[in-house]
Amino acid sequence: MAKLRTPGQMTDLIYAEKDLVQSLKEYIRAEENKLSQIKSWAEKMDALTSKSTSDPEGYLAHPVNAYKLVKRLNTDWLELENLVLQDTTNGFIANLTIQRQFFPTEEDETGAAKALMRLQDTYKLDAETLSRGNLPGTKYRSTLTVGDCFGMGKAAYNDGDYYHTVLWMEQALKQHDEGEETAVSKVEILDYLSYAVFQFGDLHRAMELTRRLISLDSTHERAGSNLRYFEKLLEKEREEEEREKSVNKTVTTTEAVVQSGAYERPLDYLPERDIYEALCRGEGVKMTPRRQKRLFCRYHDGNRNPHLLIAPFKEEDEWDSPHIVRYYDVMSDEEIEKIKQLAKPRLARATVRDPKTGVLTVASYRVSKSSWLEEDDDPVVAKVNQRMQQITGLTVKTAELLQVANYGMGGQYEPHFDFSRKDEPDAFKRLGTGNRVATFLNYMSDVEAGGATVFPDFGAAIWPKKGTAVFWYNLFRSGEGDYRTRHAACPVLVGCKWGVKQLLQKLLGSSSGVAEVVSDGFRGEQLCRFCECQSGKAAHLLCIAWDEHPYTQQLQPELPCK
Repeated sequence: MAKLRTPGQMTDLIYAEKDLVQSLKEYIRAEENKLSQIKSWAEKMDALTSKSTSDPEGYLAHPVNAYKLVKRLNTDWLELENLVLQDTTNGFIANLTIQRQFFPTEEDETGAAKALMRLQDTYKLDAETLSRGNLPGTKYRSTLTVGDCFGMGKAAYNDGDYYHTVLWMEQALKQHDEGEETAVSKVEILDYLSYAVFQFGDLHRAMELTRRLISLDSTHERAGSNLRYFEKLLEKEREEEEREKSVNKTVTTTEAVVQSGAYERPLDYLPERDIYEALCRGEGVKMTPRRQKRLFCRYHDGNRNPHLLIAPFKEEDEWDSPHIVRYYDVMSDEEIEKIKQLAKPRLARATVRDPKTGVLTVASYRVSKSSWLEEDDDPVVAKVNQRMQQITGLTVKTAELLQVANYGMGGQYEPHFDFSRKDEPDAFKRLGTGNRVATFLNYMSDVEAGGATVFPDFGAAIWPKKGTAVFWYNLFRSGEGDYRTRHAACPVLVGCKWGVKQLLQKLLGSSSGVAEVVSDGFRGEQLCRFCECQSGKAAHLLCIAWDEHPYTQQLQPELPCK
């Protein structure tokens, strides 16, 4: 039964309806604002993707573009998804959900941030330079926003890296103070920055930053608690100073640190870090005029190899001792593209062998993707192997598979040996081979900036040149490792680095066309390989006299077949 209402009650309904209309208008404004944000985002991404898809490799050659792509897909698109989820536009959400399985993860975003920090350290770039995108050889300039810099600082903070936390939170604060629009508040930045500064023992600056935070948000509980704690520590420090003064001892305070506001980069596990990074920057290369006079260019025919007599390779000395040479026009553009095409579907995070367990594992000091190619994969692989064999005179029968490596944003391989040391006697047992005699490294791309191959022990830096290859021996003629050949692949600052590496190995005790280290009693130890024995015929030893020119081959007297 209907309930009769008085005019007063009906008036209430009028006002209630008025309130509903007002709520409806607020809802419409909220929806219009949301749609405006979505439209603005769509227009911005349309312009961005139009530029990036027109030249993907050129666009990604700038490391800031690469970082922002990873961050955008992992963080920014998620925020947009949350915005759109408030509506009933299920079509977009369904598509986004399907695509999300291909998006970078939180771990990927952290890895991209660390890559930028690696470039920052290796090439001595300040946060301002990276944030403004002022890098050499870049085609597409890109900048970092306050939110990007804040994200970099958070990634460092979560990794316990307070050195980079300070650098990037300071940059975020600087850009914020300059008036850049952002959703990140100064309070958030100061919260991270003050604690990171405190971790360096800079108590005075930590208090200064914390007070600034509290002036912006007086209700911030953690900041208030931190400030009280800092004040207690400072009071304790003053009391200790007073006690020291009373006994006429030298007073040491943290004021010097406060005045400078700069903190030293912590030492890490790599003893030759400074030398390695200096070489990556092209500094400290020990190429003296006297050494330069010992380096020559020549045509190389592989000791009159029939395949190279008509078309010898151009050979250039890169270093005298240990002897490192570069060969030109080793791979054509067509061969390079084919090798890339074969390798791309198989690329996976490069691994290293744990010397204690022998297990392959990923490591922070090797950041690249690699794949392995066999001769059965395509004729071009066999052709590359054959050409390497013709140039060096070494067999590929015991060599490892052709290793293709791709170094992208910040990609590197810190100083390492290609050969196994005495504490790794069974490193190549699984391959049925001995130690790695030599390394033949093909460069399949030019690199706009960075990406050198450096040798910290003797101060050499070799820069990538597309189509060339460098070659060196890892072992002395005695079979002992040449520890001077410890080398590194420097981080790629701008561009993308592709390389093909062939590691040539020996197999002791074999006489079927594979490399051995033997002694003939006259020339000392040599790297040799036995020719195949045929019924009723003798075998020959094809040897490389290591005590002479490293590429001089000698056909030794016939040996009886066993």
